[in-house]
Amino acid sequence: MSATDAGVTRVVGGGIGAGIAAWLLGYLAVFVGYGSRIENSLGSGVLQLLTGEDVTWKLVGWLFFNAHNVAVEIPGLFGETATNFVTGAEEGASVALLVLPPVVLVVAGVVAVWGTADSPVSAARNGAAVALGYLPASVVSAVLFAVSVGDRSAGPVLVTAVLLAGAVYPLVFGAVGGLVGGHFSAD
Repeated sequence: MSATDAGVTRVVGGGIGAGIAAWLLGYLAVFVGYGSRIENSLGSGVLQLLTGEDVTWKLVGWLFFNAHNVAVEIPGLFGETATNFVTGAEEGASVALLVLPPVVLVVAGVVAVWGTADSPVSAARNGAAVALGYLPASVVSAVLFAVSVGDRSAGPVLVTAVLLAGAVYPLVFGAVGGLVGGHFSAD
């Protein structure tokens, strides 16, 4: 294996690992901060009765996707309603949740790039590699967080979950973290 191949392997592996870790840490932060409130909510209780399963972890996932500006589609009597519990509800989650994904992704970009970049361009590229782990985690979780009641289903809007949460957020904020990490690791 050449030095170039080893460098690419390190960047890809670091991006995958940092991206998955960022996704898990972000979800865990929402679960710790809001899990018990969600579990004790009326909506969670109703869904639990209708589905016969504990849906708290899925509803925490909805909130985590909402923090990425990904709406949740909820079926109703007159069609689907797209809702964001972070930005759309007066008594919803704190709007401070909107900074959670960018912060964890910037940190992930710093971690992914540490010691791998020799220029600002390579630092940004290597930081954006966190999308290699964040994208699959977003795709899988968007599907897993769907709640089915009969023949209807509610959950994160899949296209937006993939494109915005899975690709745009990690590419942009991972690159910013890469630039920061590249600057400090070069010193």
